[in-house]
Formats: sequence, structure tokens, C-alpha cells
Amino acid sequence: MSLTIGVDIGGTKVLGGVVDPQGNVLQTSRRPTPANDVAATRDVIVEVVRELIAQHPVEAVGIGAAGWIDASRSTVLFAPNLAWRNEPLRDYVGAAVDVPVVVENDANVAAWAEFKYGAAAHADDSMVMFTVGTGIGGGIVLGGQLLRGSHGMAAEVGHMLAVPEGHLCGCGRLGCIEQYASGNALVRFAKEGAMTAPSALLKAANGDIEAIDGPMVTTAAMEGDSVAVEAFGQVGYWLAQGVADMVQLLDPQVIVIGGGVIDAGDLLMKPLRQAYADALTQRGKLPVAELRSAEMGNEAGLIGAADLARSR
Repeated sequence: MSLTIGVDIGGTKVLGGVVDPQGNVLQTSRRPTPANDVAATRDVIVEVVRELIAQHPVEAVGIGAAGWIDASRSTVLFAPNLAWRNEPLRDYVGAAVDVPVVVENDANVAAWAEFKYGAAAHADDSMVMFTVGTGIGGGIVLGGQLLRGSHGMAAEVGHMLAVPEGHLCGCGRLGCIEQYASGNALVRFAKEGAMTAPSALLKAANGDIEAIDGPMVTTAAMEGDSVAVEAFGQVGYWLAQGVADMVQLLDPQVIVIGGGVIDAGDLLMKPLRQAYADALTQRGKLPVAELRSAEMGNEAGLIGAADLARSR
């Protein structure tokens, strides 16, 4: 049986796992991420991989990292939540553990996991994934292959234009979808609503609007708070505009919505589905991409990374 290791690197944790060809995770290992220390982060990755290799015969390692990865899947060009800048991660880890290593963007590996084993496993050859968390990431599969682009940085779906001259995005552009359909946008919408309408959010935040956060908004919405429910409605509306644009551009078989915000379930998916249908009023009379929630959960990153290493 061909076993590979997937490693999911985030701002707070390094999670590794041994994965079989059916996408089953046989064993995991987890360490805190020393996010501000380049050398320490590399060494933690090596520790995790060595621990797993010591107990399983593996043929390759896949690493998923939040950031821009070069076309050769070897170097982390920039990682917004880590201290990596032009970091030759593949060569460093490969030399330390003596097995082949591939490095890939975290949203890409999650998308691949959903395509192979999750919400888009029934798709013949195409899907687009939006990962909705603090920001928005994406992954695209066309012709059964992960679309990476000529420089390895395709599928930055969160940075498509939503509102000309809109809110300033961290990428430097004005009006990106990420500023209207992410977890950060959800909180901003909720704060704006709580300033003008009665809301349980103010009580939850002890009267301090600036203390409102994502979990508070989700809890309030689940309890029927109109301001919180409307905040999810706005996120669903704007996310649908980006989803509809990708359908018009690529005509994929499936659109998968993942990331932390998806934990809210129908609070997000119901307004998203309605706005998606409205955005494709005419196109919707023809075959159109199925909209589905992600299924792979917190292990999507390591499973996708492991499978990409297997098919390297």
C-alpha cells in the first residue's frame, strides 16, 4: 500500500498525517507553529515528518502552506502569516527526511482533497473551491488537474473585483471580494448593523461594538438575531457574485464552499444559494455548476497535500 505524508502548516499549528491512497488518515502528529521564527518552523515540520516516518513506510511528503508557492512547488515566495520570504522549503525538508517533497498552497491542497475524496468526488473533471475564513482562498481543478498558472499562483479568487473603489484589501487593491465575503467582512457587517439596530451582539460584547467577533456573530445568528442573520446574508450575496463569475468563466461541474465560515451551515449557504441563482437568472435555465459545502473538514489540507505528493 502506497503511503504518503501530508503536512498542513497554519499560523498556529503544524499538523501532519500519514494518508493511504483512499484518503484515510492512519496517524497524525501536531505541533505549535513558531510563526515568527523561520528556522524553528522548518525544524518543527521536520520533527513532525520524522515522527511519522519512523512508524510508517512512506514514499513522499506533501506540504500545504498558506502563501504563494513558486511554479516548481519548491519555494514559499511569501507567506502572510509566517516569516517565510523566498523560503526553499522543499529542499530543506527533503534533505532532512530523505524522501521526495512537494510544497503547495493551502487552498489548493484543500481543493484537491475535496475533488478526490470529498464534496466534488463525483465530478468528472472540474471544480472550483472557495475557502472562506478570515480571508478567501481558492483552488481550481480543470481536466482532472490542479490549475496552478504559469507562476504557480492561480486561483486567488478572493482578489477578484467586487466593488470598484471599495474597501482597501490587504493585497493593496480596492474592492476585492475578500473584503465583502470573508470572515472579516462578516464581522464588519455585523458591527455596522449593531450601530443602527437593536442586537444581542451588543450584550454579548458588553456594549463594546469593537469587541464583536466571528463566533459572537454566528451564535447570535443561530439564536435568530436579525443583525447577525443579515450579516450572513450580505456575505452570502457577495460570495455568490464571485461564484457566479467563476461559473461564467470556467463552467465547472461543481463549486465547493469551504473554510471556517462554512461551519455556520444554512446561515451562509441559504442566502448564498439564492443570490447564486439570482446572479445566473438566464444562465440558470441551462446546465450550471452544482453548489456544495465542503466535506473534508480540518484534515482536508493534509489529505490533499499527501495525495498531491503521491501523484507528483
